[in-house]
Amino acid sequence: MSTTTAIPTAPAGVEALSGLPQAAFVARLGDIFEHSPWVPERAWAARRFESIAALHAAMLAAVDQAAEAEQLAQICAHPELAGREAAAGTLTSASTGEQRGAGLDQCSAAELQRLRSLNAAYRARFGFPFVIAVKGLSRYQIMDAIEARLEGDRATEFRACLAQIARIARFRLDALLGPAT
Repeated sequence: MSTTTAIPTAPAGVEALSGLPQAAFVARLGDIFEHSPWVPERAWAARRFESIAALHAAMLAAVDQAAEAEQLAQICAHPELAGREAAAGTLTSASTGEQRGAGLDQCSAAELQRLRSLNAAYRARFGFPFVIAVKGLSRYQIMDAIEARLEGDRATEFRACLAQIARIARFRLDALLGPAT
């Protein structure tokens, strides 16, 4: 098997990813966890992946084994929903599609104000942005979820954000690599 550093241009299966050198592997999967290429960098050592589930589990293990400061940085790498990054058009393509899919780009002025107010309250209370896997949720369900989670404590919300990031990563892996396995 050839060990080339070329990055595949078409979605590669898990088997093909397993054969990539670390730099190409990270380049291909670096945005699965928002602005956190250290996750696939560390997960690479667990290769050969036999399924998307195995790859996802290795990536989650890398997050679980990370220092709390790295986990916090990963949470903070996520944009606020319908926040300034969305308004400026600087979201990653994955985040743009996810937020659009939840209808966050169609908020009325009142909804946008409510969402931004909830985002600000959440960040003020916990010190990091609200993170939720928006796939399959409406903008109304998302706003209701922020309100409900504002009642929690910081440790619970920290874990909730990491759990939601894990869901987002799985959705992104499935989109990149094909049907769930």
